[in-house]
Parts: sequence; C-alpha cells; structure tokens
Amino acid sequence: MALKQNIPLFAATLRSLDCRPWWLSLLFWVALVVPAQAAVELRVAIAKNRDQVKVGSSTPAVVRDSAGRQLGKLTGLDAFAARPGSRGVALGSWSSDRLTIEPSDDGLVWIGDRWYRGRTELIRMGDGVTAINRVGLEEYLYSVVGGEAIPSWPQEALKAQAVAARTYALYQRAKSHNRFYDVDTSTNTQVYKGLNTEYVSTHDAVKSTVGQIVTYSGQAILAAFHSSSGGHTENVEDIWSSPLPYLRGVVDYDQTSPVFQWSKTFSSGELSRRIGGIGTIRAMQPERTTPRGRVISMRIVGDRGTKSLTGAKLRQALDLRSTLFTVSATNGTFYISGRGFGHGLGLSQWGTYYLSQQGIDYQRILAHYYQNARLTQID
Repeated sequence: MALKQNIPLFAATLRSLDCRPWWLSLLFWVALVVPAQAAVELRVAIAKNRDQVKVGSSTPAVVRDSAGRQLGKLTGLDAFAARPGSRGVALGSWSSDRLTIEPSDDGLVWIGDRWYRGRTELIRMGDGVTAINRVGLEEYLYSVVGGEAIPSWPQEALKAQAVAARTYALYQRAKSHNRFYDVDTSTNTQVYKGLNTEYVSTHDAVKSTVGQIVTYSGQAILAAFHSSSGGHTENVEDIWSSPLPYLRGVVDYDQTSPVFQWSKTFSSGELSRRIGGIGTIRAMQPERTTPRGRVISMRIVGDRGTKSLTGAKLRQALDLRSTLFTVSATNGTFYISGRGFGHGLGLSQWGTYYLSQQGIDYQRILAHYYQNARLTQID
C-alpha cells in the first residue's frame, strides 16, 4: 500500500531530476581554492587495545621510533607480533612509545588479518597495543567504496558513494577528538577492510571523482549515508541533533531495495528475555515518533512494570534493520513490520542505485540527497 501511494510522487520527482536544465547542474559546482599541499593522510584505527597484533610488510620495511629514528628493518612477507612493552610498544627487540613500519617500493602492510596500503603505526593505549593504518585518503576510498556499496553497481552510484565517503572522512578528520586516529573500521564511521574490498570498479569511481567533496559554507558536510530509508529520508534534527540545512528529508528511490519492507515475529517470552526487567511483556506502545514514523521512544508494558526505551536501543535489543516500524500483537505473539535499513539520513545507497540505473548522474544524485550543498573540488 505504501509503495502504491509513493508511485506518483516518485515518478514526478524522477522526471524533475531527469529534466533539470544543464545550468542548474553547473550551479551545484564551485571551485574551492586552497594552497597546494601533500596528499591528505588518514589515520585509521585497525586494531584497538589488543594484547598483541600481528604485523608485517609485503616488501622489506623500515621500523622507526617516535622521533623518526630508524631502529632496524623487517624482512618482507614475515609476520611479527607487536605487544605492550615497558617503554610503550615492543616489536621484537625494538621498543618505543610509538613504532612506525614503512614498507619499501610501494609495499603493503599486514595488520591483524588483512593487507592494507600505506604504513603502520603502533602505539600503547591503555594496557594494550593499538595498530593504526596511515593511508592516503584516495587509497583509503578504494576499499571503503567496495565495503559500503556493491562493486557491481553502475559507476554513477559508485561515484556518488565515493564523494560521500570522501566528504565523511574529511568531516570526521576535522571533528575527531581522538589525538591518535581519525576514524576506525566499523559502521560507526565507515567500513574499511583494506585490499579485501578493493575492485577495479571502486578504483575507477574514486579516480574519476578525485578530490571532490560536498560542502556547505565552504566546509565539508556531515555526509551521512545509509542503505535504504523505506521511501523517504529524515530531517537530521528528528534523529540526531540540531537542524542542518543539507540533511533534509527527501523522497527516496529505494523501492527496489531488498530491505524496503521487512518483518520479524517474537513470542512474548523471547521479547521479555531480550528486553528484561519488567516480567512478561503485554504491550508495546510508541510514545514519540518522527514525522515519517520512526520510533523515537517506545513504552513497553510488562506484568511486573513498564519501561521506556529509545528507538535506537530497541532496534539494538531486537536486532531490527531500522527504527521505522510498527508493532502489533495477537495471543502473545508480537509482529514487527518495518521499512528500510539504517538511520535514514542523507544519501540512500539503494536510492542511489535506482537513480543511476535511470541514467541520473552522480552530481544530481548528490544534489538530491544533500540539499542546499555544493560539489567542491579540493586540491
């Protein structure tokens, strides 16, 4: 039913995107002139606070201490264990509060269980060792685009993902309060798996958009993205925080997504075990929702009390794809019907996929999902 109701608006909006005059696309572009500088390097935390981390290099590598002094060399294609030491981090006979492994001849580094580009930095954090991959932004994106999107998708979809991921990484780098690293490898920032998620298609998408980011008032935006919104994205203030002029709710084009609609069923007993603390659950009643229907808070009634959970916590407890859901109950069985996958803010990956299939270029895709923003070329 929701899909049928969305069809007229969906078609009209798609026509408006497809027929936009060429000069409007040009207005989306602006050149940001900045002083010439070296390529941006990101610090990506691969392994945090471990008892030990296996490291290595595909080619002979230099090991340096925190002052940049050469301590020695690692042979190529050998594994070494970095551990906490009395002086910070110990790697074989070398020890320092910070060790850096620099491969020769554009070699790769091994951290944990994967190959990565760039170099490895080992630091002491807490009682363990943290391994950080220092890698060029564009090389980082080769992997992120393949980890976040499907590499067989049309190039325009992958280009949109590359620009969004580049923007998000620079935003996080500027806003990070961690003095050791800028991002990690989880979905809390961006999925990064080194060479495991690099493909020819992701290299092409990154190279063809090199240096392009989305900006507002000359600054990289919070380029949030998600899998599928379930028909309409959200205003950021309804989900996270204060309003942002570029994260506005728009019609989505994700109706072909495999997670556009989904459902889960729970017995009262299973639901009670997952939520806990109020006995056998009798009812679930939404207290607050966004204008689009996402659950902000839910009142849960049990035979031993009641509790209120945020939509985010309830999603986690029940392993739901999103907070856009409704609940019904019959004879002690609870039925959850939902739409979409993710927080519903910014760029929708499945919407991007559909639009790219219709011949919409990545500039117009980005302009749709990031309202009032500009595509900017940085040096």
